[in-house]
Amino acid sequence: MNKDRKISNLIRTEDWLSVWIGVIVIALGCISVLTGWFDFGALKFSTWTIGETLSDKDASKVVPLLTQLTSWAFWKKCLITMLTLGVLFGAGVKLQGEKLSKYIPAFIALFAIAIIVRMVSAEFTLKRYLEWAFWALLIGLLIANTVGVPKWLKPAIRTEFYIKTGLVVFGFSVLFSNIAKFGLYGLGIAWGVTPIVIIFMWWFGNRILKIRNKPLLITLSAATSVCGTSAAIATGAASGCKKEDLSVAISISIICTIVMMIFEPMIIEWTGMGELMGGALIGGTVDSTGAVVLAGSALGPVAEQVASLVKMIQNVLIGFIAFFVAIFFARKVDNTGKSTVGAGEIWTRFPKFILGFMVASLVASFIFVPTAGAEATAKINKVLGTYKDWAFVLAFTSIGLDTNFKSIVKSMQGGKVFWLYIIGQTFNIVLTFAVVWLLLSGKIFPQPDIKTFTDAKAEVKKEVAAPVPVQAVDDGSTVDITEAAQMVNESK
Repeated sequence: MNKDRKISNLIRTEDWLSVWIGVIVIALGCISVLTGWFDFGALKFSTWTIGETLSDKDASKVVPLLTQLTSWAFWKKCLITMLTLGVLFGAGVKLQGEKLSKYIPAFIALFAIAIIVRMVSAEFTLKRYLEWAFWALLIGLLIANTVGVPKWLKPAIRTEFYIKTGLVVFGFSVLFSNIAKFGLYGLGIAWGVTPIVIIFMWWFGNRILKIRNKPLLITLSAATSVCGTSAAIATGAASGCKKEDLSVAISISIICTIVMMIFEPMIIEWTGMGELMGGALIGGTVDSTGAVVLAGSALGPVAEQVASLVKMIQNVLIGFIAFFVAIFFARKVDNTGKSTVGAGEIWTRFPKFILGFMVASLVASFIFVPTAGAEATAKINKVLGTYKDWAFVLAFTSIGLDTNFKSIVKSMQGGKVFWLYIIGQTFNIVLTFAVVWLLLSGKIFPQPDIKTFTDAKAEVKKEVAAPVPVQAVDDGSTVDITEAAQMVNESK
């Protein structure tokens, strides 16, 4: 019976299904690039304009929007992308016990909205100032807070499912050496700060704000200090948080995540903090894992990887936090004197997509780079990156569609919960920055050397292009080619 249940969990829970879908996408991308049998790249809009005057360099990259929309190649890519994602996520939804007859029409509509998002965000001026994630959120929010989201569209709004799958795919682009180099730094930032923030918010909410709703208090504390929605769901279940209170915690977290995702990279860039420290700060303070990756990418590829590594290490704490919260509430808050959870609860609540992320990184770093080469692996990542982006577009459009400002305002409970988040997040940012500076500024500890597959590809090309330093001559001696060239020039 237990064995059947374990097998069922492997193919019926969202966490595991996101891993399997990510693995399938990675496998198809690898086969496509290494064999050349088919083009697996997902739809991507080229830059277009609405009449701006551009330099020759910028103008050479522009493809008129009408030209793109009237191209058969464009619609072929669009169909392949929609079918690939629709079939994979549809199968995942079906295995979770949902009806495909409801999901498929809703997914097609969500995909159509996502196409509009990608189209708008590819416009030259809009693309220069704001990433597509902003437009996904904005368009979703506009629909949700004006005409409203129709009931038939809601089965496709599966934010966590899309984000987790995208992160598994993203794992293939993270060199495992970075995980090894950054491990202790990440532990210091993520595990050192998180418990302190939770304790501070619990104390501040209890003693200063006098919040009586203890399950909501601990749930919002975990959402703020760990990773938003996932931590809120796990902690809410462990503390007995009511559904409406859980919605409050998640809504506040999402709204503030949107703001931080947009403005935190701008502030970091303005201060000149750099990709390494900036990425670590984003990873430790932005709530949603998907938002962390996107905010990090706004600073650069190194920041993207560092931010994701910090957040992944932080996410490992979800199961432990839920476990200890359950014990604490049973023995201290609810006064039952005993806990009904066992140590196995840690594994149950552990975010399994992190395992997919790690395995993808291991496979890319220790199998594909040594056998296929860094250049081929970089090409694979270019293809996979298009699917990672689509998964995130679907996720952030879903966040926008699932966010109703009127409902959030009504559930603020006199503003105390909102102020708990603001004070707690401010404390989180200040403490995280202090730890990031301590570990990564280079003043006290050596900075880790974070590489990307693009760097590895460049190093391979550099090695190939480098001249052979020594060459044999007729008399059996050797001469440096650079010296030989200089001698020829001098003789002229």
